[in-house]
Amino acid sequence: MSNRTVWRRIGKHLARGSVTGIAGWAAIVTTPPLMALRAQIDAVTRIPPILGAARRVAAEGAATCAGLAAVAVFGNPALRGKRMPRKAALLDMAAAVAGPALWAGLVPAIPPLRRAFLEPEPDGSAYIVTRRLFVRLLGVTYLVAFASLWPQLPGLIGKQGIAPAPGLLEAVKQRAGRQAYRRLPTLAWLDASDRALRGICGAGMVLSALLILGVAPVPVLILLWVGYLSLLSIGQEFLSFQWDVLLLETGFLSIFFAPVQLLPGRSRRAAPSTAVLWLLRLLVFRLMFFSGVVKLASQDLAWRELTAMTYHYETQPLPTPVAWYMHRLPRWFQSLSADFVFVTELGAPFLIFAPRRLRLAAAAQLIVLQLLIMLTGNYAFFNLLSIALCILLLDDMALRRVAPWLAVPAGAHAASRRTAVARSVIVAPVGLLILLLNAVQLADILREGRRVPRKVRALAEWLAPFHLVGRYGLFAVMTTSRPEIVVEGSRDGQTWLPYTFRYKPGDVDRRPRWVAPHQPRLDWQMWFAALGGPWNNRWLSNFLVRLLEGDEAVLDLLERNPFPASPPRYVRAMLYTYHFADVEAHRAEGAWWQRELQGLYFPPVSLQEA
Repeated sequence: MSNRTVWRRIGKHLARGSVTGIAGWAAIVTTPPLMALRAQIDAVTRIPPILGAARRVAAEGAATCAGLAAVAVFGNPALRGKRMPRKAALLDMAAAVAGPALWAGLVPAIPPLRRAFLEPEPDGSAYIVTRRLFVRLLGVTYLVAFASLWPQLPGLIGKQGIAPAPGLLEAVKQRAGRQAYRRLPTLAWLDASDRALRGICGAGMVLSALLILGVAPVPVLILLWVGYLSLLSIGQEFLSFQWDVLLLETGFLSIFFAPVQLLPGRSRRAAPSTAVLWLLRLLVFRLMFFSGVVKLASQDLAWRELTAMTYHYETQPLPTPVAWYMHRLPRWFQSLSADFVFVTELGAPFLIFAPRRLRLAAAAQLIVLQLLIMLTGNYAFFNLLSIALCILLLDDMALRRVAPWLAVPAGAHAASRRTAVARSVIVAPVGLLILLLNAVQLADILREGRRVPRKVRALAEWLAPFHLVGRYGLFAVMTTSRPEIVVEGSRDGQTWLPYTFRYKPGDVDRRPRWVAPHQPRLDWQMWFAALGGPWNNRWLSNFLVRLLEGDEAVLDLLERNPFPASPPRYVRAMLYTYHFADVEAHRAEGAWWQRELQGLYFPPVSLQEA
């Protein structure tokens, strides 16, 4: 092995370990318990501030080094009986210890670092406006989610829909018996008619408006969570998106974070729970960090070679008009964009646990990423909800600098001792449960699930239908082509006319549309169906049957029905490959897309054959 190769490997191990060590140091030494402990030490010893800072950071650095060394030993393949060079293992451990040790010495010595890292952590009373804004944005997200489902539910999961909910409930009840009510926690057990499903949506919209106005936020949040869980449990493929689970997890934690009040302006202005605030921040970390981890873990060449963004704008489910222009940018810009995605998703989340100024920088970077995604793609309410969560990384002072009209209410104060005790009685078991479920999920991600005790595993599986802790990670594998399904009907089997969907690509001359935060769920599922075969998408055959029957609820999900008088005798599905039109075709013909026929996706079928 050449000296150059040796030094390259040493540098790789040191860099990886140092980054891990620095992130671990920032996460450990800035937690609220340690901040309070440092303040108590200062009050008792009365030593000069700079000496106190040096002593505290040195002690914390040593403790962090010990903890990281233990983590390195536990997670080191060489020390767990797997093949790995001993030198590489030692380099990993040494780098993990050297990183925080170096920073522990540098932080008190360099004034800018000292100001950034040793700035006192704000207490709960610094998040009154933050909580108010977050709860309002959560109300807007709930409103959008329920309003988006209102016109779609009958056609998707109604009695005559593509995937009828009553049939699902009956099948689960026959198979699971009494356990069916836990496996599918939904109000639809009382009534699964189209009217009842729309009633849940209507009630959700009314409750969302009350939450936005600040009326009885805690009971309203409970009812909203129950309502959306009821729809998600029976939504099958059409409510299986990560942001649906994210809304439930966020909504559940927010029940314990919202102010206890009945009418707006009547709040006691007590500070929010710091424990729940950090649980919500942990959710932000998991959402962002694991979105980056899955891209690396998938070993997808497009992400590894930083070419993913050259495909993304064209192949994403529902691009916006801006995506066409972004797709035209040079290759070097697309590579830098992929770099930005990795830095934001893998680096910025660790700053969530860092001191205040670094956390504010992380919030800005994460919000910018969400705005860029929103600009180029239609991802329902995902970006809105993600931005709402990122707001929790800001405190009232930071919000006032951005939006001066967000005034802190007069008389804001920390919770009284009695209130704090009562809150702890409720929040403590909930917090411990959420942390336990997070630990089980982390063990599964690290492929250490066998180490989870059986009773803990049983508890996690029992609670799984309630979606208290979701698993996130978008675009683990970048699609490099865009197959599209075109559904056609015919009366004679010779002349075929296409059905037009509302938002997904069809006519090559139709411009991509803005649709978010509304989510056309059938259009989304057609994108997923095109990536596989009809045998993987049983709902698609049901969809074709509903077209043959001329079902109005299903036809309402489409933009144009080429057979308004009576249903066709035959339907089929053709598969095309779509590309963004080049600049010349766009200017000359006004085309936004170009397509090539690949063949038959679903053979012609009649109602008798179906």
